[in-house]
Amino acid sequence: MQRRFGVHGAQPRLGQLFTKGLDHLAPLKAHTLARLEAVRPIVLEQSRKHQVNVMLMAAILFDEMQHAKPGEDMRILAESGLFQDHGLAQLSISELQKQGKLRANATDAEVAAALEKLLTPSENVKVLAGQIVRLQKLLGVPKGHRMEVSTSRRDAKIAATIAYLHNGKLDYPQRILVYMQDPELHALIYSTRQEIVPPLI
Repeated sequence: MQRRFGVHGAQPRLGQLFTKGLDHLAPLKAHTLARLEAVRPIVLEQSRKHQVNVMLMAAILFDEMQHAKPGEDMRILAESGLFQDHGLAQLSISELQKQGKLRANATDAEVAAALEKLLTPSENVKVLAGQIVRLQKLLGVPKGHRMEVSTSRRDAKIAATIAYLHNGKLDYPQRILVYMQDPELHALIYSTRQEIVPPLI
């Protein structure tokens, strides 16, 4: 499992409690939703292009952005090797290799370009979509199958497995399934928001 999918094992109990505490901070959630809204167009585009569940993409992005460590999006820290995962969806250089977008014996310049790709929000979302496609194929999910986690236990299990293989923490899949049903997240992804123009007085 470690070699094939790169899972990390269970999150410590203290870490789980800290994560749950963050999830209940309303201002933090509002800030994360605002950040996610900025990449909403590319999320929708990639979901349509690759025929993957848009709420699975949104839930993973929301969770990773909600629990991002300070400085993770800073190039200098990313290049230092301090962090193994990068960008909005917290993806590693090895994910690009698994998708065939970076050769195993890549030069320093190629690795730097790959890191830049992961640190660019729109490109990071594209890599996340590619990861979901890759994992669905490994799990034997038919191409183009749109998971309906609210009505199908099988689809919910598939989504949970993909979430686990993405993050590697045992408590992560349940969080993702909850986020996929979150009303505010649904409203952000599915509603057409229009800017409110104040009336002239």
